Amino acid sequence: MSMVLNQDTAAYQEKGYHLYKKQLFSEEKLARLTQIFEEQLAQKGSKLSDELDTPHFRDERLLEFLLADEVLDLVEPFIGPNIALWSSHFICKDPFVGRATPWHEDSAYWKNRVDGFDQIITVWLALDRSSKENGCMRVIPGTHRNGLSEYEEVDGATNTFNTQIKHVDESQAVYFELEPGECSLHDSRIIHGAAPNKSPYRRCGYTMRYFSTNIKVLQDTDPRGGEFKVWLARGRDLAGNKYANVK
Repeated sequence: MSMVLNQDTAAYQEKGYHLYKKQLFSEEKLARLTQIFEEQLAQKGSKLSDELDTPHFRDERLLEFLLADEVLDLVEPFIGPNIALWSSHFICKDPFVGRATPWHEDSAYWKNRVDGFDQIITVWLALDRSSKENGCMRVIPGTHRNGLSEYEEVDGATNTFNTQIKHVDESQAVYFELEPGECSLHDSRIIHGAAPNKSPYRRCGYTMRYFSTNIKVLQDTDPRGGEFKVWLARGRDLAGNKYANVK
């Protein structure tokens, strides 16, 4: 039985997001994932907690979750049966000091890295409770159909990166409030962001990003240096990509 109804996929096409207000993983499996995150957090040293990017490159235990049927069964109705793992990211906003995430489109940061953005999806899994109070993600519905926006510079000390979309009507924002173990899904082109965490409650999530294999990866080097690896998660390759798990 599909985890997603036909009306859910239709709404996703129109609005650019879907909220999955059920437990994605079993309690025991979620506890294992949370433990891996806590280990990564302890190893980060002086890095800010919102900088734990592509942790599965360092710790392949995370592939148990990234390539799990629970996630792929949820993703497949939205991007089809041929699925590749694009990236993952622990995003943690510490109590009181968690930086804001400026309004942005994920796809704006991937220019020249892939040949299309229309079938890239992010699963944002809550490890802590995510609420307005502690800076949950918010989106502007329908903006995935508008093309790339115009950006301006912002202060990188108080934001997770130093650019933001210039003109955003925040009155249209939908807030993704999630309990631990619940998740949201959003199109890579949708305008989204998050306020800073000024509450006493940590807000950690694990983003798991996937693309339909008809998309061609144009650049397999990591912008920060080294190789950028993608995995064939389900189905078959359609674009001639190189995968870490296919020889």
